[in-house]
Parts: sequence; structure tokens; C-alpha cells
Amino acid sequence: MQSKNTPIDANTRLHWEEHGESLSARWRSESGNQPPKRVVIGDDQMTADHAFHLASEGTAILWRGDFQNARQLLLAVARRIEKKPRKKKEGAPASPLDVFNLHRLSQSQRARTLAMIVLPLDAQYAIPLRRAPDVREACEEAYGPADEASVVSLREVLGLVGAHEWRKNGVEVRATGGKIHPYYGVFSPVRGEYVDLVANQPLPSMSLAFDVGTGTGVLAAVLARRGVERVIATDVDPRALDCARENIQRLGLSKQIGVIEANLFPEGRAPLIVCNPPWLPARPSSAIEHAIYDPDSRMLRGFLDGLSAHLTPGGEGWLILSDFSEHLGLRTRAQLQEWIDAAGLKVDGRIDVKPHHPRAADKTDPLYAARSKEVTSLWRLVTA
Repeated sequence: MQSKNTPIDANTRLHWEEHGESLSARWRSESGNQPPKRVVIGDDQMTADHAFHLASEGTAILWRGDFQNARQLLLAVARRIEKKPRKKKEGAPASPLDVFNLHRLSQSQRARTLAMIVLPLDAQYAIPLRRAPDVREACEEAYGPADEASVVSLREVLGLVGAHEWRKNGVEVRATGGKIHPYYGVFSPVRGEYVDLVANQPLPSMSLAFDVGTGTGVLAAVLARRGVERVIATDVDPRALDCARENIQRLGLSKQIGVIEANLFPEGRAPLIVCNPPWLPARPSSAIEHAIYDPDSRMLRGFLDGLSAHLTPGGEGWLILSDFSEHLGLRTRAQLQEWIDAAGLKVDGRIDVKPHHPRAADKTDPLYAARSKEVTSLWRLVTA
């Protein structure tokens, strides 16, 4: 999937007072959060209730105690967020769109609060705290070469470590003949139904295919494994481009697949063009969400509008798209059809599959009503 990350500028700094001194350090946030204006020093004597109160009002806690205690404190604050009573609106039952917006607001507020527990990193990405793990490799993968001391939220550090494990261990994707190793901020192909759609749909040609917004390169690899002689994969995110190139090299497919930086389409035409755009037309709030949220359906509409000009006569565009947004009230099927018609395209067929990820069956999920109805489809589009 095509994505674009917007981390905080390298010159942005966090300022605080400690031991009578005015101090500052580079502020890191892959979610684009601005540095908190208020900072207090926290250590192992701080209670969870006090930390929750500070974090809720937007005061950052720069941790100087034991690292494992900081993790426990983060979990305790998270439990207090979950227990906090939510105001119920009187009147008619909430619409799916209202439920979605409230869920997003709740998740955003939760993320902001949890991000208030922050850690120091030295100039080599080491955490100078007792019992701290070695996060240097994980940080370097996400941030690039170490250069100066910095401050980052504990929650982000834990995310970096988790992403590092995903990248190191990889995700088995049978249709690629091996594993896909996702980078931090690049969507992992854990939802296999969309991969299976591309793996099983009859190919219109074996000569050439474009994979628009390749992300990890998983769909390009699937097409190559199916025997497509040449695949050109595009993305605009530097991390995605590096990730796709590494995965394709690992799979031994570099001779078949070329990865290039391009906004949607490469130059020329192809008999098959595949695109799996972000599925929800809403604003992302973190790096990884750029693979899920597509503001105003910009990538989806860009793909549809440019598809006809890049297909060879008789060629097919494969649009892989979930209808989750339709069940949430974010987009209608009629709108999608209008965009297809306006782009000079027609639907020549569609195959559907029900998602089998755990949340689709989780009745405690606030969005279960929509998730339980979700269908992922491969739309076969041709020039009208």
C-alpha cells in the first residue's frame, strides 16, 4: 500500500527543568505529535494515579527510574483510561459513522495520554535507565543512523521493538514462496485474504504488470511467483521502497521485479495493473495508519482516474478493496461506482472473500457491527 510518513522535524526539541537547570533534547515522534509543553521528572516513587492525572492533563513524565517499572506504569495508566466512564448521549441510537468517529476520538485521546510517559535516548540510541533493553537496532531501523541524544515516548519505543521483531522474523506468505519482512511504518501482510485474491484470479497476461503502492512488495512477489515476466512496483514512501526491495531480493525475484519511486503509476502501459489502496477515507494519526486511512479517498480516486491511460488495449486493472468503509458510512457503493464510471472504466467482474482476522469475530470490538459484515473484493476493471 502507498504511504507517506510525516515524523517530527529534526530541529524540534523538548525543553524541561531538572536539578535547577534548563535542559533540552531532540524530540522524536513518528506520529507527528508536538513536544509536550509541560514536563516533570518521574521515577519509581511515582504512583499510577499521579501519573494518570499528569498524563491526562498533557504533562509529560520524563522517566529516570527503572525501565521495567516504567512499562508497568504505562500498563497501569492504560487500565485507568479503560475504566474512565464515558458520557452517554441521550436520544436515538448512534449511527455506524457516529460509533466510528467516537471510537477514533477515544483511540486518539488514549494514544495522546499514553504518549506522555517519555524516555531519554543517548546519542547511540541506548536507554540510560536500569534494566533497559537494547533498542539500538530497532531505533536505527526506524530513525536512521544515530546522531544526538533525544527523547521519545515509551509507547513509541515499544512499538519500534515490536516492529523490529516483525522485521527480523518475517511473515509467512505462502503465495510468495517465502516470508515478507515488514519495516516499521509499512503495513504487514497479516490479512491474507487480499493476497489470496491476487494469487487465485486468472491473469490477463504473463508479460507485464504494475503494482501501484507496493508497500512491502507482497503483491508484486505474488505476481512474479505466478509467472508474470516483469513486474514494476511503485511507492512514494522511502521506507516502503527499501522494504519492498529487500523483500524482493530475499525472495530471489530481483530479475523479475523492479521497484521505483513514483506517485501511483510508472511510465507506460501494462496489461495488468494491481492496486490495494488504503481502505478507509479518513485522516491517519500515526505512521502505520497511512496504509489504512486515505483522506478523501485520494489514492483510490487517483488510481481510478489514471488507470485507463496506463492500461494496454484489453488490459485489466485489479482494485483490491474492503467494503468496511461502506458499513461505517464513510463511503457508499454508489460513490465508488460513480468514480469508476467517471474514470471511463467498467466492472468486468468481481470476486469477494470474507475476512478471517480475529477482530471480525470479536463481539467486544466497538466496530463489530461493521466488521462482521465486511467483504474484501477484487474488482476487475477495464476501459469502457
